[in-house]
Amino acid sequence: MNKRLILFLMLCPLWLWAQDNPTLTVSAKKQVVVGERFQVVFESNAEGRNFQAPSFEGFNVVGGPFTSTSSSIQVVNGSVTRSTRISYTFAVQAIREGTFRIGAASLTVDGNKVSSEPFEVKVLPDDGSSAASGGGVNSSQGQGQQSTSDPQVSGKDLFLRCIPSKKSVCVGEQVVLTYKLYTKVPVSSVSVSKMPSYAGFWTKDISDNSGKLKQSSEYVNGIEYTTAEIQKVIIVPQRSGNLTIDPMTMECIAQIRTERSSRRSMDPFEAFFNDPFFSNNITNVQKELSSQSLTIDVKSLPENGKPDSFAGAVGNYKFTSSIDKEELSTNEAVTITFTVSGSGNIELLQMPEPVFPPDFEVYDPKITTNVDASSQGMTGTKKAEYLAIPRRAGSFSVQPVEFTFFNPSTGTYQTLLSEPYELSVRKGKDSDGDGGGVYASNQEDIKYLGSDVRHIMNDGAKLKPKHSSFFASSVYFAILLGLLVVFIALLFILKKRAEMAKDTAANRNRKADKVARGRLKNAYQHLKAKDQEKFYVEMSQALWGYIADKLGIERSKLSMETVSETMKANNVPDELTQQFVDTLNSCEFARFAPGSAEEKMDDLYQRGIDVISKAEKVI
Repeated sequence: MNKRLILFLMLCPLWLWAQDNPTLTVSAKKQVVVGERFQVVFESNAEGRNFQAPSFEGFNVVGGPFTSTSSSIQVVNGSVTRSTRISYTFAVQAIREGTFRIGAASLTVDGNKVSSEPFEVKVLPDDGSSAASGGGVNSSQGQGQQSTSDPQVSGKDLFLRCIPSKKSVCVGEQVVLTYKLYTKVPVSSVSVSKMPSYAGFWTKDISDNSGKLKQSSEYVNGIEYTTAEIQKVIIVPQRSGNLTIDPMTMECIAQIRTERSSRRSMDPFEAFFNDPFFSNNITNVQKELSSQSLTIDVKSLPENGKPDSFAGAVGNYKFTSSIDKEELSTNEAVTITFTVSGSGNIELLQMPEPVFPPDFEVYDPKITTNVDASSQGMTGTKKAEYLAIPRRAGSFSVQPVEFTFFNPSTGTYQTLLSEPYELSVRKGKDSDGDGGGVYASNQEDIKYLGSDVRHIMNDGAKLKPKHSSFFASSVYFAILLGLLVVFIALLFILKKRAEMAKDTAANRNRKADKVARGRLKNAYQHLKAKDQEKFYVEMSQALWGYIADKLGIERSKLSMETVSETMKANNVPDELTQQFVDTLNSCEFARFAPGSAEEKMDDLYQRGIDVISKAEKVI
């Protein structure tokens, strides 16, 4: 500690030195081939912060930035000069052909932003002749620069394998596929990007779905690897031949530990912090892995010696049967149970069916499957319960049934028999005969038991001839004719309405009485309110508006003479014409005439109603 303190005090005056202007330069190959990996190095002659990398369009960034630092101090004639070199290295890979422009990177030095120059890289097609493809490294780094290697993950460090339990099987024989990841480097994440296809196979995924990968250690060619089970699948071939299973593709991120190295520097602080203990970095490298393609040789089952009872079961099984009772009454249910247990494709087994006497009503079986899937394949049991109801009393026999399977271990067919059963059926309380009765919970469950028996229809259903049809009948044509008549009538009505809508004068004529009565109603309200001015306005508009709309007189030509002449022209009686004109005159002069205003308003209102009512009958 004393030595370091003395050295620090000696170097304190050296903090004042001459230094070049800060710059940021870039170096990289200008010509690469598709698939080649190379380095892009950005170098600064001053310490800075907030390094901003450019966009590497057209390239895949494999790793980086990897930072390295080198510095030196020179004393010449009492002048102290310190030089610093900081490099930011990217490992990139060319992914397609063309000329691509890599933009400028930037760095902040003493509050000022320093940028590099953009540059172009030409990517040539890979014809297989380039020795640099897949791992080229730029060596044009300046003197004193710290070198950083591109982290690589080889196929021997990290790979994916598909391990089958068998490669040669027969049709229906199960195979267990285990997809394993082998690694010598730490892996931070794993994701399957493409699942294999299993054309020609029945499959069942038996992977652990708890979200944790099962890990272990395994030696391959004398090298120890850490392994993880990615997926485990049971496949059962459904046809013979060489069946190919496509590779599984997955992506993972390997964590590579890199160690920075620099040439010896005179800076004691740099030598201290460049100690290997502080110089280890973890770099994430994305890696795409694919398992190998797998071909399964599937042989056909032998035809020689194949029993007629064989239904496709392949494996090693046991077959048992049981019955719940052998003495029962008519209309009482009996259950026979068949159980198959062993190893094989339990889920695809076709269970044998017992043959009951014709006087038994048999229901569909209840199937129960219990399967345990492991690395050895599928094992378990499959149970079929057949329920039957006797409808006739007597003694009956249920003959044994055969269950046949092919055993791949012996290469032979094996046939197992169920137990025979003798049933004694006595006459039940609900039976009204020895064979003529039919029992069923509903009409859908009825079956023919020796004779055709149906429920009697008692709901008064209407019967019709067997081959009668509503189509082309007389009622059918009558409905069509009625629809046609209604359609034509609607067309005629709509046409008339359209023509009437176009005739403005006719519309005014029809609505004249309605409009006038609305005005008279308003006038009556003003009459009750004793509002003289508004009353006379409404009465005047009611009389003038009515005669104008009824006779088609334009509002601009309305006058006493026009009204009188038009009414005479429309053969309106002279008496009614004169009465209408007098009412109009009274309406105009009533407000200025002496007398009681209320009496004049009431008299004029009654006269207006009377004259409009008479005119509506005549015109």
